[in-house]
Amino acid sequence: MTDERPVLVATEADDLTADMVISELNRRHVPVTRFNPADIGTALTVSARFGCCPAPVAGQLRTPSRTVDLVQVRSVYWRRPVWPAFGHLGADDARFAAVQVRYGLGGTLYALDGPLWLNHPLRNAAADYKPNQLAVAQRLGLTVPPTLVTNDPDEARAFVASHDQVIFKTLRWTPYQRDGVPVTGWADPVAVAEIDESVSLVPHLFQAVVDKAADLRVLVVGREVFAVRIESGMLDWRKDYSALSYRVVDLPDRVEKVLLAYLDHFGLVSGSFDFAVDKADDLWWLELNPNGQWGWLEESTGLAMSAAFAELLTQGVAHDRHRR
Repeated sequence: MTDERPVLVATEADDLTADMVISELNRRHVPVTRFNPADIGTALTVSARFGCCPAPVAGQLRTPSRTVDLVQVRSVYWRRPVWPAFGHLGADDARFAAVQVRYGLGGTLYALDGPLWLNHPLRNAAADYKPNQLAVAQRLGLTVPPTLVTNDPDEARAFVASHDQVIFKTLRWTPYQRDGVPVTGWADPVAVAEIDESVSLVPHLFQAVVDKAADLRVLVVGREVFAVRIESGMLDWRKDYSALSYRVVDLPDRVEKVLLAYLDHFGLVSGSFDFAVDKADDLWWLELNPNGQWGWLEESTGLAMSAAFAELLTQGVAHDRHRR
């Protein structure tokens, strides 16, 4: 008997990575409803009831082509959704409307107890703090580069002076423009002379540079682990994807178990981990992206990453601590 329970895919309009997973779900004849929170009021409607039905949450999510019974949702792929900004409204009204959508639409979806979330957005948010990531990595036995988070310029100067090379990294990526031009925060070298009193305004993350031979990106999906060694010769390989070469590698069993334990710690089903590989082939923890990009790696290596996502979403179950 065919399982007609749908998979919800929450993402922006142009998302090639989501397209890859949806294509795999289509091949499995799994019903899919794709939506973007930014479409609320035009191409998205939610209606939910509480306290008046056998199910704690009952209702529908509707797009122009699909109507989803919330009780029947099999799994939710929370990919790259965009929340509405209501730019046509005044500042106060826009702020009010945006909050109502987050807590109305978001709150209704978060209340669903049946589906597998990949990943639950509240879990993603909790795992997205770099200082906490660093501490958890060390507690689990991973090697962490010396790192300082501070808004004290003197502390920052002393730290930079005490290491051969130090980089500055943003604590979280945020949309940013200078003179109308988008600016991306790379991992950039920083010198003592560059640190001025403006550091005192907000915490900054400074990290000692690993004398690396390569980088390692590890994608974990459920209990499947995909590890790709990235050769670039660059301090930050994201600056030029055309200069990269890739090699599929096997992780040591100990590291694989630690990464699974890491996801368990945060209640995540999936995550993208970044390491620096030094010249002795030792791994240095850099960060976790709970919802990282991976589509280009599948295209470059042939690894069945999208199939792993589709299989997990189709099954709608994972390790117990991953459910919500």
